[in-house]
Amino acid sequence: MSAAEHSAAETAQSPEPFSLAVDAMGGDGGPEMVIAGLAIAADRHPGARVLLVGDEQRLRGLLARHPKAAAICTIRHASAAVSMDMKPTAALRLKDTSMRAVMDAVAGGEAAGVVSAGNSGAMLALAKIVIKTLPGISRPAMAAISPSMKGDVVMLDLGANVACDWRNLVEFAVMGEAFAKAVLGLPSPTIGLLNVGAEELKGDEKLRQAADVLRDSPLAGQFHGFVEGHDITAGTTDIVVTDGFTGNVALKTGEGAMKMASGLFRQVFTSSLAGRLAYLLVRPALERMKDWLDPRRYNGAVFVGLNGVVVKSHGGTDAEGFASAVDVAMDMVTHHFNEGIRARLGNMSSLTTSRSVADPERQPVA
Repeated sequence: MSAAEHSAAETAQSPEPFSLAVDAMGGDGGPEMVIAGLAIAADRHPGARVLLVGDEQRLRGLLARHPKAAAICTIRHASAAVSMDMKPTAALRLKDTSMRAVMDAVAGGEAAGVVSAGNSGAMLALAKIVIKTLPGISRPAMAAISPSMKGDVVMLDLGANVACDWRNLVEFAVMGEAFAKAVLGLPSPTIGLLNVGAEELKGDEKLRQAADVLRDSPLAGQFHGFVEGHDITAGTTDIVVTDGFTGNVALKTGEGAMKMASGLFRQVFTSSLAGRLAYLLVRPALERMKDWLDPRRYNGAVFVGLNGVVVKSHGGTDAEGFASAVDVAMDMVTHHFNEGIRARLGNMSSLTTSRSVADPERQPVA
């Protein structure tokens, strides 16, 4: 029996959709990292069914060393992989890559979601073309979880859409609310629009228009209003909505600040004998802080607004980080993430379709 026939036979015996389709060939760590991550995830999600796509011979050898992963995985062969430096247009032309195959599995109803640590640009392009956006969503957005003083915060968009209008921002708020409910388990998450100031007259027209719509919408009770950069880490709201340009800059700035703080701590505690002695005293607290801020805990950016769950793992992550991305995808699948978006959009459609464009003479206020 050929590999394709073997996969078809396995699928025929298992009519229920796979929980996830996983691209085994993406990321710097390749299949070794992906399968080690799935072995960790199997302990957390023993009922999951994973369609693992990639080089079949290589994957079978690795699964033999990870029986926990093997217990939840069904292999499907793909003869090619999307490289990390491949242009999205080139990835779209290739039909037999592992990344294309996992997208096809979701589009065809074989799987509820995708996880890949591969090329971000290619992944977004394939998701938009193959899986397509939800009805009522003009553009998918990239959402992720970040730490704050009060707990985890959902941020979107983080780079999928450099330029946005007010309708996009309203859609991001809807998708962010569904994401926070599904992944963070928040029954009524609060929403803030990232702006240059918290006052109602601050910002440009698209921000003020989006705020007006949200204040009149079913989300009005959860809409906090405008928030500033420092509100992200303060945890002022559970969700921070912004355009992809600003969101990506904020994300990279936050990552840089954490790296700088880590480097400064290292200098302080290694530069002298007194510093080394002080480190011994505060080491337990520093270890707890390190665990809390561990980027692997927050691995798993999500392309929201698509006809399926699509989770992008960081390409340079390890097995523990990849398992976190699987956790995010499983939470979204289990809690019917897209159904929540559809329901909320249905309640808001009249507002977003009937509202006229605001007075063009209103000028941005810094």
